[in-house]
Amino acid sequence: MSHFSRRHSEYGAQAQSLFWSDFVVQYSFPIVFTRGLFRPGDDLLADILARDGAGPHDCLVFIDDGVAGADPALPGAVAAYAETHSATMRLVAPPIAVAGGETLKNDAEAFEVVARAIFDHGIDRHSYVIAIGGGAVLDAVGYAAATAHRGIRHIRVPTTTLSQNDSGVGVKNAINYRGSKNYSGTFSPPWAVLNDFDFLDRLPPRARRCGLAEAVKVALIRDADFYTWLEANADRLARFDPPAEEEMIRRCAALHTAQITGGGDPFERGSARPLDFGHWAAHKLEMVTSHEVLHGEAVAIGIALDTHYSVLAGHLAPGADARVAELLERLGFTLYYPGLRTEDAEGRSVLLRGLAEFREHLGGELTITLLSDLGTGLEVHEMDEARVLAAIDWLQARADGTTAAR
Repeated sequence: MSHFSRRHSEYGAQAQSLFWSDFVVQYSFPIVFTRGLFRPGDDLLADILARDGAGPHDCLVFIDDGVAGADPALPGAVAAYAETHSATMRLVAPPIAVAGGETLKNDAEAFEVVARAIFDHGIDRHSYVIAIGGGAVLDAVGYAAATAHRGIRHIRVPTTTLSQNDSGVGVKNAINYRGSKNYSGTFSPPWAVLNDFDFLDRLPPRARRCGLAEAVKVALIRDADFYTWLEANADRLARFDPPAEEEMIRRCAALHTAQITGGGDPFERGSARPLDFGHWAAHKLEMVTSHEVLHGEAVAIGIALDTHYSVLAGHLAPGADARVAELLERLGFTLYYPGLRTEDAEGRSVLLRGLAEFREHLGGELTITLLSDLGTGLEVHEMDEARVLAAIDWLQARADGTTAAR
C-alpha cells in the first residue's frame, strides 16, 4: 500500500512542492527446529530453497571452522545433500571454512575471504548464501550477503545455543570496526533460520553454556513464568539435558522473535534496546578482554551487574539480585572478572565508557533497560557511576564469598 500527496507553498516568487512517499514492506521467514538437517533424505533445506520457485538455485556455503573441526564430515555431508537435491540446489564451490568466533568480525583479511568468494562466484540476488556456524559467523556472513548487490538471500544455520535461541533468529548483521563491537552492520532479515539440535552435541561445555545467559536475560525482561521455569530446571540445563535444553531454546527464540516483530521497532530507529539488557557492560568487557570472556559469559556478568544496580536504584526489591545471581551461578557462570576493573591512563573506568558507546550506537538519549520486577523490564535514561562501581564491588564480594555480597 502506498500513499502520495502534494503540497504547495509560496516563498517569495518561488513555488515549492513537497512529496511524501509512504510504503510498507512485509517480511516473513521461517524459524525451524529440527535434527539431521543435512541427511540426504531430509527435504527441509530443499523445500526452503524451493520457496523461490523452480531450481536449481546457486548456493555458496560457508562453515565456521570450529564447527568443521568438530565434525570433519560436515563439508562432505553438505556436498552430498546438494547432489541428492540437485534439482533444487547447485553448489557453486565446495563449502568454504571461515574463521570462527569474533575473528571473522574483527579481522579484515578473514572477512575478505567471505566477500571475495561471493564476488568471485558470481552470487546474485537470486542465489543463496548459506552460513553454518555460531553467532559471530552468522553476523559476518550475513553482513557480506546484505551488502553485496544491496542484498543477497541469506540462510542461517546456527550451531550454538547462543545463536539458536538469540542472535540467529534476529534481523541484524554486523562486523566490528576499530575496537567498536558491531559498528558496521545492517538490518537485513534472513531467508530462513534452520536450527539443527544435533550441532549442540558437538559443542564444548563452555560454548554450550553461553546461550543460557540470553535465556535468563529475555525471561527477566519479558516473561516471569519462563524465569521461574529456568530456576526449576537449572540443574537439568547445567548438565545440558536435551529435552530441557531444547525447550529452553524454543521458548527463548520465541520471546526474542516476539520482541522483534511485536515490539514496534524491529530496526531500532529509537533509542531503546530492551533485548540488550545487561549488554552495555558485556560488550565492553568482551572488548577489554580481547574476547577472552565469551559473549554469553559477559552477558551473564552484565545481567548480574544491572540487576544489582536495579536494587541499588530502588527499582527492584532487595533480594531479587541475589536470586538472579544464584540462578546464573547454578547454570555454571562466573560473575566476576578482573577486567571489570580495567582503567585507562587517567585512572578512569574503561567499563563505564561502555555507557557512552551504547548510547552512540543508536544515537539519541541514553536508554538502558533495568528491572522493576523479575519478568518486567524498565527503561532508564541515566546511570549513576558510583552505583555501577558499587555493583562491581558486589560482584567481587560474591566471588570472594565475603559478607558485603549478602
